[in-house]
Amino acid sequence: MLKILAERWRQGHRTSHFPNETPVLSDRFRGLPVIDAGKCTDGCRACADACPTDAIAIEARAPKVDLGRCLFCTDCTQACPTGAIQHGPDFHLAGNTRQSLIVSGGEPVPVHALEKRLLKLFGRSLKLRQVSAGGCNACEADINVLGTLVFDLGRFGIQMVASPRHADGLIVTGPVSENMKLALHKTYDALTPPKIVIAVGACAISGGPFRDHPEVHNGADSVVPVDLYIPGCPPHPYTILDGLLRLVGQLEEKQERV
Repeated sequence: MLKILAERWRQGHRTSHFPNETPVLSDRFRGLPVIDAGKCTDGCRACADACPTDAIAIEARAPKVDLGRCLFCTDCTQACPTGAIQHGPDFHLAGNTRQSLIVSGGEPVPVHALEKRLLKLFGRSLKLRQVSAGGCNACEADINVLGTLVFDLGRFGIQMVASPRHADGLIVTGPVSENMKLALHKTYDALTPPKIVIAVGACAISGGPFRDHPEVHNGADSVVPVDLYIPGCPPHPYTILDGLLRLVGQLEEKQERV
């Protein structure tokens, strides 16, 4: 017992101070794309042609990136001959709509909190049922990580539950395979209104690398209405946590106290 107590004392407080402090991420972290349109040349499509999911479109010579399709694989940055597109360190990637995920580099995607009526219900206590609709377990693993002592999702009043009957909403991963379409629909129907849906990862948003395959349905919003999209392949746990806190209106409150 004394050894256990001594080790706890040595390790100290292990829970992250986010959102009161900005987390320190690895130098290898790939966040919000940063685009320098001034470096783009007429007729160049190198980044768009290299993208495996057609996440990049060229408009007025400069690229626009659909974060909902982006795998953050760096194929575009390696293909760009002038270094006009890079992945920055910004982990604020979540958005309320698909259109909001189409960026040209610069400011993070804004997330609007739930309407006042829903905030009153879910702002301090949100129960979510996680549904893996054909995922590879990468996004699922990063959602599970939020329950560890480093992130401690429960301190914000957000918990994962085992049954949709106990849940306020769904957190969906995977491209929604044909075999999971009915299961996702039934799970959504089992929720008690009002209910919310959060799509996590490129697959759950757009189908990811499986987009337009005959056995997938290109994401959760093809089956159920989605209130929050969290891009990534997989999203960093801080990206998921940031999106959830903004949705339930807690992050703004925390920032005002700093």
